[in-house]
Amino acid sequence: MSIELNDPPATAGRAGRGFPRAGAIAVELAETDEQILATREVMLQLRPHLAPDEYVARVRRLMETERFHLLAGVEDGVVRAVAGFRFMDLLYCGRILYVDDLVTDEAARSAGWGARLLEWMRWRAEAEECAELHLDSRVTRARAHRFYFRQGMEITAFHFALPL
Repeated sequence: MSIELNDPPATAGRAGRGFPRAGAIAVELAETDEQILATREVMLQLRPHLAPDEYVARVRRLMETERFHLLAGVEDGVVRAVAGFRFMDLLYCGRILYVDDLVTDEAARSAGWGARLLEWMRWRAEAEECAELHLDSRVTRARAHRFYFRQGMEITAFHFALPL
């Protein structure tokens, strides 16, 4: 699904057209292996532990088994930002859109890409009748937290993990 930045999200185009080329700016779902691969270098800035040669297969597996979606902010055919998200139904709050990953290429930060991707995911969450949009962020990511606060997000819980 492609959204030209000058268009409201409700006028999104059809999925699977491929990333826009020269002169185009869009937010689009990455659905083909080629599109997924195009997101890899930006995603690795957030997730450097991922094996680059296994990236497409891993994303594809998540798409097939976990209802995972990959969203890309693209300018002139170059991926500037990436978000991974999924839909979940939780007893405590109902249906949500959960953001697994949100990263803007280091060279394109502070240019509005994160806000564009969040806006698109918010629109999609509303279209899917979600009650909320959620994400977790490491406690050390102060710049990201300031960005999330500017986007109207709130801290509502602590997330605990037990390494195994």
